[in-house]
Amino acid sequence: MTDPDRARVLAAANVSRETAERLDLYVAQLRRWQPIKNLVGPATLAEVWSRHVDDALQLLDLAPEARTWLDLGSGAGIPGLILAIAGAERGIRVDLVESNARKCAFLTETARLTGAPVRVRNARIEAVIGDYAGTEIVCARALAPLAQLLAWTEPLLKTGTTGLFPKGRDAQAELTQAAAQWRVVNDLVPSRTDSEARIVRVTALAAPSHR
Repeated sequence: MTDPDRARVLAAANVSRETAERLDLYVAQLRRWQPIKNLVGPATLAEVWSRHVDDALQLLDLAPEARTWLDLGSGAGIPGLILAIAGAERGIRVDLVESNARKCAFLTETARLTGAPVRVRNARIEAVIGDYAGTEIVCARALAPLAQLLAWTEPLLKTGTTGLFPKGRDAQAELTQAAAQWRVVNDLVPSRTDSEARIVRVTALAAPSHR
């Protein structure tokens, strides 16, 4: 059955036929592995193009010139693997950090099939974040509260990396909580897939003066 959202999402993203075919491969892999690995919420699989693919693709528009990306807690490859597939033709490369070995197996096999320019790292974030000085973009979706994401990515955000963190309706509340621990330079970008969701774009980070 053809997903009614597919054509709309691909047209909005303005991807090539080859990229569309690779995204089709990704979706097919997700559906194939889902019963075994439970990669995404089962109820969202029926709306995979709008709930997952488009949700990831919108990040590309927020950093059109960026070439080096780091995706934390990659899980089902949302957004990192999707970004790599869609951005391959513009020279993007994405590192996918995931501590679950079974999810890494999905990421590795799907990257092989799609030819996505990624490196999959089966590791904890704290163990490898120091390897990514100079990375242009760090992102994470549905991984942890914003304060925790900032704690993990502080070494990058305080030295010029931009953070893109999709959040739901509680984005402002998470920012308020994070402000107790950090001085954050950010803006809230409306999500194109959910009117109540926001993408927290962090362009600078520092510890508050009282720390």
